[in-house]
Amino acid sequence: MDSMVELYTERAKNEILAAQSLKRLSEEIRFKEDFQLSGDVTFYSSVISHSYYAIFYAAKAILLTKGIRTYAPEVHRKTIEEFEKNFVDTGILDVKLLEIYNKMVVRADELLEIFRNEKGKRGKFTYRTIPLANKEPAEDSLKNAMFFVSNIVKVIEKE
Repeated sequence: MDSMVELYTERAKNEILAAQSLKRLSEEIRFKEDFQLSGDVTFYSSVISHSYYAIFYAAKAILLTKGIRTYAPEVHRKTIEEFEKNFVDTGILDVKLLEIYNKMVVRADELLEIFRNEKGKRGKFTYRTIPLANKEPAEDSLKNAMFFVSNIVKVIEKE
């Protein structure tokens, strides 16, 4: 595996670990006590943000398998567009996922929709709502990130 692909894949996995850890810190009293945090302190906005970045880095990793790099400005928008153009619209990702699962369990457009939704959610819930209100979206984001990253990693490892 190319070193940059591996770097982005590991970064995606690390972002999931960060999201999982912050979710646990938000919910488990014993961890709050360890860090001397009051019971009402939560990090759900950060869970959403780290979940999004897990998806973002996984997308950058799979793009690199085709030699596609995205850069600032607007690196997030460009990454979504390249992911869609090179893996969703072409059907390449559907074929690769089909080869992994031997039946169509996951479609590329489903992964693209997760990517787009999480990008929007990152902005909405990171900057516009109170942290405690973000529990449900945070749980959803973490689930989406784990689903997205695990499927992208399977495709990359099959290469």
